[in-house]
Amino acid sequence: MSRSIAIIGDRFMLPSMFAERINSACGNGVDIRTLEQPWPDEPMEHGYAGSKLDGLKEFMGQPDEITAFIGDAGLLVTHLAPISRSMLERLPNLKFIAVSRGGPVNIDLQAARDHNVLVVNTPGRNASAVAEFTIGAILAETRLIRSGHEALRAGEWRGDLYRADRTGRELGEMTVGIVGYGAIGSRVVKLLKAFGCRILVADPYVQISAQDRNDGVEHVALGELLARADVVTLHARVTPETTGFIGRDALAQVKQGALLINTARGPLVDYAALHDALASGHLGGAMLDTFAVEPVPADWPLLQLPNVTLTPHIAGASVRTVTVAAEQAAEEVRRFLAGEPPLHPC
Repeated sequence: MSRSIAIIGDRFMLPSMFAERINSACGNGVDIRTLEQPWPDEPMEHGYAGSKLDGLKEFMGQPDEITAFIGDAGLLVTHLAPISRSMLERLPNLKFIAVSRGGPVNIDLQAARDHNVLVVNTPGRNASAVAEFTIGAILAETRLIRSGHEALRAGEWRGDLYRADRTGRELGEMTVGIVGYGAIGSRVVKLLKAFGCRILVADPYVQISAQDRNDGVEHVALGELLARADVVTLHARVTPETTGFIGRDALAQVKQGALLINTARGPLVDYAALHDALASGHLGGAMLDTFAVEPVPADWPLLQLPNVTLTPHIAGASVRTVTVAAEQAAEEVRRFLAGEPPLHPC
């Protein structure tokens, strides 16, 4: 079995860190070559806005260059590099791909199966980072941190934010609805318990844990969550069912003045509908970290609204995320070379 490993990282998922962890896990009997892509200093392709490469989403790199780099390697560890069907046809030695992300959207999984290439991923690599960021996002909106900051930046002392009819609310008196109960959503639930708020979860595909049930977390339908929650935070995957599912109908069900948090994926939201809900005051505010098109256009209407906080898709960005991903990928490489079953096959 070939022990030649191609690692394609970037300026976040450092290839050197993956090489170090793989050498530590597998010893010196592996032949490693690395390539560093320029993301995030340069943007990746986003197939959600219309893929240019066989339906793949969120990738970076030209097929010819990526294929040439991989060459005769039997194993590939990648973050953003695409692997399409046509590329696999030019990589007959490739038998294993580790994708250092939760969703391998830059890999044609069916083509990999057809070519007998095992694909594994690193689920939960950024669960802690995104969950912490989500709590920060909720607090920034509920306690008017963003509003106060922007006013001071503009030279205005917003003493009126102390008025009873304008000041923020404490989480302990609020109901927070979590849409999606995977690695991130379940961790958000755990962190929220410390605040004493009421917690609702909507996810038709999983059951909440016994501990969460005992702690008073309610598992409800999406419609009930939208109607009851003061804060709605999204943690679902993008599927045909969830694409744009926070649209006009869903937003009409949300209670007056509620807040929307999206640290998951941009395509979950209908942005025209969201703009109207925010502009009308039906939604009290929103905090968005992900978007259907990234980077967002400079003239994007949501940038003009005073009740929106926007960040450039950084919820999962932490050094620990890189470390966790590298350790998971290295263990998968070790298991493959040792003939052991994978931990996270795709």
